[in-house]
Amino acid sequence: MFKKTLLLTTAMVLAPSAFAAAATSMLPNNSIAGIVVSNPDFSTLLAAVEAAGLTETLNGYGPFTVFAPTNAAFAKIPADQLTALLNDPAKLKAVLLYHVVPGKVMAADVVTMTSATSLEGSPLNIMVNGSTVMVNDATVTATDIAASNGVIHVIDTVLMPPN
Repeated sequence: MFKKTLLLTTAMVLAPSAFAAAATSMLPNNSIAGIVVSNPDFSTLLAAVEAAGLTETLNGYGPFTVFAPTNAAFAKIPADQLTALLNDPAKLKAVLLYHVVPGKVMAADVVTMTSATSLEGSPLNIMVNGSTVMVNDATVTATDIAASNGVIHVIDTVLMPPN
């Protein structure tokens, strides 16, 4: 199993109130935005993307590979630290960009990789041990969720960039 993170490269940003309508309109196209909006397991990720001002990037042309942390992954962060992160748009943006790799990297490709460079600019370490794939300290729990603008791989831990 293998997961990748959101590639956030589009400069245009919608107001959070407009995001739901824009993402909903993307649902028939199966965009990353449509998948995140329609899956309740990604509601914290969606809130983080909105707080960082990166909402429209989920509708970008891509291709993107997103390592998408679930609500349970965000719940591992102590509440005070998560609140501080959500209230610091610059740091939050760096954290979210650390979850995105350019291109569409499917799970089958991960067995040949030991690292990938995130959009944040720092490398992600990839380890494969049997059927378990790790991205840094996160375990990939679901793979190859195809989107019209890339692919999502679900992870069980929020990735924190170095520094």
